[in-house]
Amino acid sequence: MLPVSEKTIRTSFVNASRKESGDLTLPVDFETLDWDALDYLGWRDPKIGRRAYAVVPTLEGELVGILFRQAEASPRSRAQCSWCQDVKLPNDVVFYSAKRSGKAGRNGNTVGTLVCQDFQCSRNVRRTPPLAYEGYDVEAARLQRIEDLQLRAAAFAAEV
Repeated sequence: MLPVSEKTIRTSFVNASRKESGDLTLPVDFETLDWDALDYLGWRDPKIGRRAYAVVPTLEGELVGILFRQAEASPRSRAQCSWCQDVKLPNDVVFYSAKRSGKAGRNGNTVGTLVCQDFQCSRNVRRTPPLAYEGYDVEAARLQRIEDLQLRAAAFAAEV
């Protein structure tokens, strides 16, 4: 992901009011983020409980900011993240819903997804996968997981 400014982040939100995007708190480590290791920027708001944000690059290179609300209930069993689809997650997965943009969102329509609680997907897909069989190209599998994450995140952003 290419580095972005605070202003670009705040103006990228498609499903948030000006007040909501103005009130958002940037990640604590915003100034020191390793942008090369991110496929999207996602974080939980430390000041507003159950609120989270993601800024996702589309396939065309534009940025789509999404305001999420975490569901109050947790999944009953260990869930798999819809974005990174890592089967050996070192973190929890929660259900986030996002208001749709435009008139649909004003009418109360939402879309939801199961995502790593603190948006660790970029880190998860960059871990070296286990050797599946002799001759298995581990690096190609890792690169494919990164590409798949980018496609799934962009597809969700398009739904909002």
